[in-house]
Amino acid sequence: MRAILQRVSQASVRVGGELVSEIGTGLLILLGIEEADTQEDIEWLGRKIANLRIFNDSDGMMNKSIREVEGDALVVSQFTLHAAIKKGNRPSYIKAAKPTTAIPLYEAFVKQLEINLGRSVGTGIFGADMQVSLLNDGPVTIIIDTKNKE
Repeated sequence: MRAILQRVSQASVRVGGELVSEIGTGLLILLGIEEADTQEDIEWLGRKIANLRIFNDSDGMMNKSIREVEGDALVVSQFTLHAAIKKGNRPSYIKAAKPTTAIPLYEAFVKQLEINLGRSVGTGIFGADMQVSLLNDGPVTIIIDTKNKE
């Protein structure tokens, strides 16, 4: 699994002009799933995101987690995070999981994150043409790959 975390003041997802989900202060999480992903990836990523200290404390230092600041989370599926661009100019998405694999893993990740955060999580609509808006706070953007835990 690959995730791009963006600390936001606000974020929203629209499909066909209709508001699907919106959050205030928290994290917009763009999530890419590959065929090799497992429940272990879901659990590790859910814990890591819930406990990552990237929110400011009273001294303005990034020392608090989303859980500690009671921030919101919005998870949006994004298969393009698994784009392979080594050869040619047209990205290949061969590593991205097919919907039959990706949808259950996406839904399981959302549930796991809800458990880790102790609150509901906003989502986009899997596979839809979504318009994502955000106000990046910081800016703070973190890239996580469960296969390369750096």
